[in-house]
Amino acid sequence: VQLQASGGGLVQPGGSLRLSCAASGRTLSSYGMGWFRQAPEKEREFVAVISWSGRTVYFADSVQGRFTISRQYARETIYLQMNNLKPEDTAIYFCALIRGGPGEGWFMDGHWGQGTQVTVSS
Repeated sequence: VQLQASGGGLVQPGGSLRLSCAASGRTLSSYGMGWFRQAPEKEREFVAVISWSGRTVYFADSVQGRFTISRQYARETIYLQMNNLKPEDTAIYFCALIRGGPGEGWFMDGHWGQGTQVTVSS
């Protein structure tokens, strides 16, 4: 499975960006597709996931209410709309197949894209 992410860039605080990611397939163990991010000198963290059915989404508390995730079925493509961006959102964002659940936590399922840089700065 290959994932190709696009979007990202430099934006001022309070601004918006949209990331997209196209997948060439899925795995039986994955719950859906989503995003992780990694800031400098920090561990990679979960951001958001959308189930393969598209009916369920989950977000990290830090982005809840500011980020939305959606899916275009025909192209196995997902989008992460990021609004009201903050400097602490600065990170490399990785699109990934994701496994897990709301109780056990979310994990990359062995397949992720090359990462795209998001920088929030004035």
